[in-house]
Amino acid sequence: MTRFSGQAVVITGGARGMGAAHARGFLDEDAAVVITDVLEAEGRALADRLGKRALFIRHDVTSEQDWERVITAAEDTFGPVSVLVNNAGIIGRAAPIEDSDPADWTKVVQINLTGTYLGIRAVTDSMRTAGGGAIVNISSTAGLEAGPLLHSAYVASKWAVRGLTKIAANELGRYGIRVNSVHPGGIETPLIGEFAANAGSDANRPTTSIQAQAIPRMGTPEEVTRMVLFVASDASYTTGSEFLIDGGITIAPALTPTTNR
Repeated sequence: MTRFSGQAVVITGGARGMGAAHARGFLDEDAAVVITDVLEAEGRALADRLGKRALFIRHDVTSEQDWERVITAAEDTFGPVSVLVNNAGIIGRAAPIEDSDPADWTKVVQINLTGTYLGIRAVTDSMRTAGGGAIVNISSTAGLEAGPLLHSAYVASKWAVRGLTKIAANELGRYGIRVNSVHPGGIETPLIGEFAANAGSDANRPTTSIQAQAIPRMGTPEEVTRMVLFVASDASYTTGSEFLIDGGITIAPALTPTTNR
């Protein structure tokens, strides 16, 4: 398939997990892909495996200067950017608000939210040059609801990405730029280990599990990629919208801790 033939695509957090799957998916659709991440060794190895239509750039999404460098390199190598996938994100340390560290809050919000804002800001002019484009912001089911395993910084940042998406869609539609958010549930990625490690003690884990959802399994990065490809191409009359890919976890029975704090 060639839905993205001749188009330049930038994917943040692209060295592994969902981001790497997105890079492979866009390449299969004949795009040229700029993979960015702070995981330099993994990112360069992936780009080498993917071939000449893939370029890796080390990139801190919280840095305005890094964003300028990424967009310039993309334009110099492949031409104006037609698609941006704001995929970079972290979960952070799980703790009740009263026990949380403000430094952890700042780090999560800076990467998940400010990084997305800076990406939208940096790519707009390039997309106007390209004649339009699509921005896909990766949020989460945590951008739609708050569960007992989640924590304030992560949930707040993912809800904010959803709101930012709507504002950007309003502002950029006149230039032919669509902006939508994708909301994955439990996906088999390296971040799942981080999520489990920060979920709290066994006594505070929920009594139900992923087996309670309508599709009782974890999703794969490739399933999210198929959604991202659709949102970036075929959903041509859609902007400012949420696309949920969660196996039905948001309609599952409520997750409740087994004990009170």
